[in-house]
Amino acid sequence: QVQLVESGGGLVQAGGSLRLSCAASGRTFYAMGWFRQAPGKEREFVARIGYSGGGTYYADSVKGRFTISRDNAKATMYLQMNSLKPEDTAVYYCAAGRAAFPPSDMSKYDFWGQGTQVTVSS
Repeated sequence: QVQLVESGGGLVQAGGSLRLSCAASGRTFYAMGWFRQAPGKEREFVARIGYSGGGTYYADSVKGRFTISRDNAKATMYLQMNSLKPEDTAVYYCAAGRAAFPPSDMSKYDFWGQGTQVTVSS
């Protein structure tokens, strides 16, 4: 079993930055990813990273602005979000899976956190 807890969300102005964290406990030998869900919309893929730190993938909408990383010694994954836009407003969820591939397929992730709210004001 893996327990995931997100943190770092908040309110930021457009153009600003936030860094989300996802702390994992239990077995952590998994690929991990970030998804987000805006009000009235389906949950969507944001980024994915392999256990060793390679195998990174990004949604086109965040490519060049967001960076996913992980520190296995701290059992923590991060999402550095720069140049934030109002359309980035959503609840952000971290997830872990044995393969987590294809990256955007939610059924390939076995464990999910409770989410952290990110609000970007214009």
